[in-house]
Amino acid sequence: MKIPIDDYGWGVMVANDLVATSPTVRPSGDALPDPIALAAFLTGHRLRRADPPTDEDVRQVHFLRREVRGIIETETADQAVAGATVLIRRAGLPPTLERRNTGRWEWLVPTAPGADLADELAALVAIGILGVVRTLGHRRFRPCAAPGCRGVFADISRAGRRLYCMPDLCGNRVNVANHRARHHERT
Repeated sequence: MKIPIDDYGWGVMVANDLVATSPTVRPSGDALPDPIALAAFLTGHRLRRADPPTDEDVRQVHFLRREVRGIIETETADQAVAGATVLIRRAGLPPTLERRNTGRWEWLVPTAPGADLADELAALVAIGILGVVRTLGHRRFRPCAAPGCRGVFADISRAGRRLYCMPDLCGNRVNVANHRARHHERT
């Protein structure tokens, strides 16, 4: 895999969505219980591998998910950078400069040949985390604002006002609860 450095948003989306698959965040349970679910997660994030995920890949990705959550929950930018640096060292090789089909040069971080799935994901997520710290700042790492949700995320929205780890789920629940409360007050 070759990870574009200037497209850190891809890595952040994978990081956010990976953390959100946890049973700590999802009341319905683990969203990555088996290789089939992991394969769907990878496909949904434009990640392809020659071999389908195995049970061992699922186990390793679960460990990675905890590591990523820990990095997003860090108190300082230095801690986040240190954590992301550990992740990228698992499979990331030194950056290279390659010419794209458009003729434009692009920085890429290749992963080691034969790196396992979790290590390749770790490198991708690390680029995303480092990109957020460098471009937007550590203040963009935050907990979900939905009552009772234990999710965390890195906000890469333009305005920097994202409130929920899963806007379509947590944000929707808050909106429905607010609507019901207003309706209850009127009656």
